Amino acid sequence: MSAPPGPDVIPLASGPATPVIVANDLRYTYDRRHYALDGVSFRVHRGEVFGLLGRNGAGKSTLIKAMTTLIRPTSGTLTVLGFDPARDGARIRERIGVVQQGESFDFTTVQGNLDIYGVLWGLPKPERVRRRELLLERFGLGEVRRKRAFDLSGGQKRRVQVAREFMHDMDVLFLDEPTVGLDVIMRRTLLDSVRDEVRRGLTVVFTTHNLEEADYLCDRVAVIDEGKILMQDTLENLKRLYGGKKTVDLTVAGADPAAFYRRLGERLGPRVSLTAQGTTAVLLTDDTKTALSEIAELARSLGVQLEWLNVRTNTLEDVFLRSVGHREDRG
Repeated sequence: MSAPPGPDVIPLASGPATPVIVANDLRYTYDRRHYALDGVSFRVHRGEVFGLLGRNGAGKSTLIKAMTTLIRPTSGTLTVLGFDPARDGARIRERIGVVQQGESFDFTTVQGNLDIYGVLWGLPKPERVRRRELLLERFGLGEVRRKRAFDLSGGQKRRVQVAREFMHDMDVLFLDEPTVGLDVIMRRTLLDSVRDEVRRGLTVVFTTHNLEEADYLCDRVAVIDEGKILMQDTLENLKRLYGGKKTVDLTVAGADPAAFYRRLGERLGPRVSLTAQGTTAVLLTDDTKTALSEIAELARSLGVQLEWLNVRTNTLEDVFLRSVGHREDRG
């Protein structure tokens, strides 16, 4: 659904590796003391889904606000579709769609919300009606089309917010936690709709803390925490990197657990990732036999009781937790 560039729009070269968004050493502070974004650098390519993964407060929404011209970065450089958001905000806004976390509705019906968006984007009435009816059906909103948006359930409101953006042509769609409040069926419907548009050339920036959604939708992901990007790669490469490793869940009782886990980390060495909190810990290792042997031997020597010990296949969620956990250990 991408519109051709107008005469005053800078066209981008075509191709799968064309950078649509480029951020270099991006920083932003709300209070001049702490950075919500702290040296963020990445590229988003045309026709891909780029996922920003992080827990609440990690900096995902702040980054979305910078890319959609709502805030101006404190330092660093940022371009979106070849434009500088600080100087060319209007040009960028003409070519993007945004679904933010907070609710935003017009005081009218579901159908009216879609119609208003179509009018704002200058769609002729026949095309506006065609898209409206298609979206009402696609997002399961037909039965509530004449209800006021403010009277809908949380999940229905979310569906209206996402559906509205597809009323107009765009080059980049920013989705900030778009599936919050949706049931399993509508969550998959939304993600499938996004994938269909990506196949037609749409570029998507997608924030979530749901690793299953990221695995289903994203081509590349970046893990962000405390305003820093800790790792970024394709899902394929992350799975290849961590696929041969196993996760060991461990809970101890008795002696000082912090001392036990500190000694265990020293014995296992840098090849094993260990994240501990209180009496529990999670290990990421490609040699479970040695790890279990070291755990048992150290527990005996320090008089520690093993309350829980479990070995399982590593997942993308473990990768996320591991990268965030390392940051907590350092901090």
